[in-house]
Amino acid sequence: MPSQLDTREFRAEARFQRVSPQKARLVLDLIKGRSVEEALNTVVFTKKGVAPLVEKVLRSALQNANYLSQEQGLDVDVDNLYVKKALANEGPRMKRIRPAPMGRAYRYQRRLSHIVISVAERGGENGLVTKVGEPEAASVKKSAAKKAPAKKAAAKKTAAKKKTANWKQKAAK
Repeated sequence: MPSQLDTREFRAEARFQRVSPQKARLVLDLIKGRSVEEALNTVVFTKKGVAPLVEKVLRSALQNANYLSQEQGLDVDVDNLYVKKALANEGPRMKRIRPAPMGRAYRYQRRLSHIVISVAERGGENGLVTKVGEPEAASVKKSAAKKAPAKKAAAKKTAAKKKTANWKQKAAK
């Protein structure tokens, strides 16, 4: 049984790319959690301009996994890899100036992004299937946790009402 600590994570980065992080996230959200083969097929047929760049980074992460598994003697099944993380972080912004009417100038920013993709081996138990008994136990704990604050709030309200009633009685005397 492989635990969370036993699984290795292999990553690749493409830094200072001339695409806004928002546009890159549109493609990266398509491949999160998918197997590497399925993610590659998705990216190849995506019609976004950043898709070839994402494909390049994904292939690099796959090659890193292959190389490091051979180098360190790890037993990594390349067919069992999936995209664990796919991030597009914001890089530095380039400030530019555009001519405007009547001799003025408008400033605008060209955004850069750092694209990070990490792949990991999917364990036999840690797949997409969840056990039947798990959600029920979690929902019982959540419902009990929701009831406790409600009881505290009700107790505070009744205490406040008693204080105001006592104050009114004292004021009437």
